[in-house]
Amino acid sequence: MKRGKKITAARERVDKTILHSVEDAIKMMKELKFAKFDESVDMSVKIVHKSMQNVRGSAVLPAGTGKTKKVLVICKGDKQKEALDAGADYVGAEDVIEKIKEGWIDFQAVVATPDMMKEVGKLGAVLGRKGLMPKPKSGTVTDNVKEIIKELKGGRVEYRADKTGVVHMLVGRLSFADESIADNVKAFFNQIMKDKPSDAKGNYIRSVYISSSMGPGIKINHKGIER
Repeated sequence: MKRGKKITAARERVDKTILHSVEDAIKMMKELKFAKFDESVDMSVKIVHKSMQNVRGSAVLPAGTGKTKKVLVICKGDKQKEALDAGADYVGAEDVIEKIKEGWIDFQAVVATPDMMKEVGKLGAVLGRKGLMPKPKSGTVTDNVKEIIKELKGGRVEYRADKTGVVHMLVGRLSFADESIADNVKAFFNQIMKDKPSDAKGNYIRSVYISSSMGPGIKINHKGIER
């Protein structure tokens, strides 16, 4: 069967009117697998809020994402050795700032110590566009570089709602144990609820879906996830 027909067949097996528990949704997602590679597991959360640009935050996925994240730490002096010892992939100060200005962007997370933010702030046009600008609120502007590197390497993710109010997140791979995927899904959902803007009224979450990268979306009963 050709790929297009396999996708159609998988979609036809999913009843969009049924709400599934996280565990049942994961089981169904794996049963519908047909791709010959280790697909990613994606989660989509539809949010209802008047100001979508305020829907953002960070979460720690207990089982990680299955992807290796390269971390750059912009700091000086003894902090550079501390960052390297903690597992940072790249460390530097003015030298790496100049490299970034020239177009270097071979990293997925940036941490900066407070004393470097005056210079790092000049990179807003580059790092801001990529969603990589260090921010105190997200914990990436800090002198405690050891702890934040541990989090970033261990499953910490940044999220924000798109213009339509949907938050998309990679929450694992199909090769992960069912329990690991479930832990990530629940941790991410509950963090979104914890970060809910104070002015959010009524039903904040409209729907939650999970899917493999090639498979159909499976609707989850998010009321059963909330702590």
